[in-house]
Amino acid sequence: MPVYSNINNISSRHFEAIFFYATMGIIITDAAGQISAINPYALNELGYEEKELIGKRIEILVPLRLRNKHSRFHQKYITQPDTRLMGNGREIFAVRKDGTEFPAEINLSNYKKNGKQFIIAFINNISSRKRSEAAIENLHAELEAKVAQRTKDLNFTLEQLRKSAASLENAQSFQQALFDNAGAMIIATDAKGIIKFFNPEASRSTGYPVAAVVNKHSVLLFHDKNEINTKREKLLKEFGQVIDDDFNVLVEKSKRNIHAEERYTFIRKDKTVFPVLLTITSIRNSAGLITGFMGIAIDITEQKKAEEHLLENLKKEKELGELKSRFVTMASHEFRTPLSTVLSSAYLLEKYTMTRDQPKREKHLQRIIGAVSTLTDILNDFLSVGKIEEGKILVRPVHINIRQFITVVANELKNILKNDQAFYTKHKGAAEIFMDASLLKHIVMNLVSNASKFSPEGSSIEINTTVRQGQFILSVKDKGIGISNEDQKHLMERFFRGANAGSIQGTGLGLHIVSKYAELMNGSVACKSELGTGTEFIVTFHQLKM
Repeated sequence: MPVYSNINNISSRHFEAIFFYATMGIIITDAAGQISAINPYALNELGYEEKELIGKRIEILVPLRLRNKHSRFHQKYITQPDTRLMGNGREIFAVRKDGTEFPAEINLSNYKKNGKQFIIAFINNISSRKRSEAAIENLHAELEAKVAQRTKDLNFTLEQLRKSAASLENAQSFQQALFDNAGAMIIATDAKGIIKFFNPEASRSTGYPVAAVVNKHSVLLFHDKNEINTKREKLLKEFGQVIDDDFNVLVEKSKRNIHAEERYTFIRKDKTVFPVLLTITSIRNSAGLITGFMGIAIDITEQKKAEEHLLENLKKEKELGELKSRFVTMASHEFRTPLSTVLSSAYLLEKYTMTRDQPKREKHLQRIIGAVSTLTDILNDFLSVGKIEEGKILVRPVHINIRQFITVVANELKNILKNDQAFYTKHKGAAEIFMDASLLKHIVMNLVSNASKFSPEGSSIEINTTVRQGQFILSVKDKGIGISNEDQKHLMERFFRGANAGSIQGTGLGLHIVSKYAELMNGSVACKSELGTGTEFIVTFHQLKM
């Protein structure tokens, strides 16, 4: 085992404090598996009194169904002892006095004293890892409960320290093994904050060798200055006292015998950072004077990631709720007009029974067909958005003669134009491209449909296509009402409609779908527009295989 140059400078009382003060279970057994020592934290976790376990076999703490396997494991470990995590991927459980079980993470180590071999087990209750992630409010509640429990444990440890001078010899026997194998960072300082002890876990987590920090640096080496200043402001509000010294900001609560587990950001030697839960306790002499401080820090990187993941999920749920609300509002509005048209026209058709009424019947039939077509377009937009969100849109490129393609699409679009509206097409460059014809057709039809809706009767619409240097550029230009600069920032968002759209029918999904289809084909959408002048949408597809 490593021997640290400062080890003799540390009071043996400090080592006893670490055993009793540790916020994890520690159990020592002999080679036969009989329990030789167990710390208060483990007793509290397991629900036993010390006298009930000393001298008993370790299997008393193992669920009955696992005891035979554990005995075989123990015998195998005795023949090949090393320092490692118990279980090797298997789930480990411990059983309390009342018969309840909890999942545990157990680190094993060993040492010899007077020729006898002893095994040290560091036990952590990992029930929280096994449970489903709770809401953020529950997480904070659990942390507060843990602070209260840790405070109770620390107070109990200090009380036991004052009462048990006879236990010093046992503390010295396993102190080195404890420091070397603890699953938490343990840092002891003098009254001014100079590091006096720095365990291997602290060295591993921060990247600083023991010799580089002990008696040379303050613990402020690991702390962020801005975080200290924030803490200083909180202490001012809490105690009404200005604390100038940075180290005193860290230990002020400890000086007041307030044992609080708090979050901090530690800075490694390589300047990377990681979050920790830090508990600081003052170390006092027999006269009650503070001689130093003991800090135990636990890396909570994974826990913080879980919190961030939960927050992200909550954000997505909120967005989904808002999306559903906007969908219901929009759908109820957009469906009302065409459905009313269908209903009124169907009613009137019943009235026209004479042959001379045929023109009137045809007029209302066309209104019904137009309304149903509008409803179909709205539903298709909803379905397209759903498929995009679920990642179900597959790009199937084919060779397309773009001149012929635009001509065919243009002929289909004539039926949707307003009175006396016309569009003109123009192409430059190579005639053939390699793209998904269905997605491209949807893009063209959507842009032309928008151009027609937002332009007056008798106006013109231009469709320009260009193939050059591995790019295909599609431009649809109108002379309609235009789009404000502010609205242009939100055009591709779901359900967004311009402020000047007024009563012009639409779902606000078309341009969102266009942008997503363009992305699927390595394209991007740009808009040029001025209010009252007109709008041009330019879709550029990059790195095409011609």
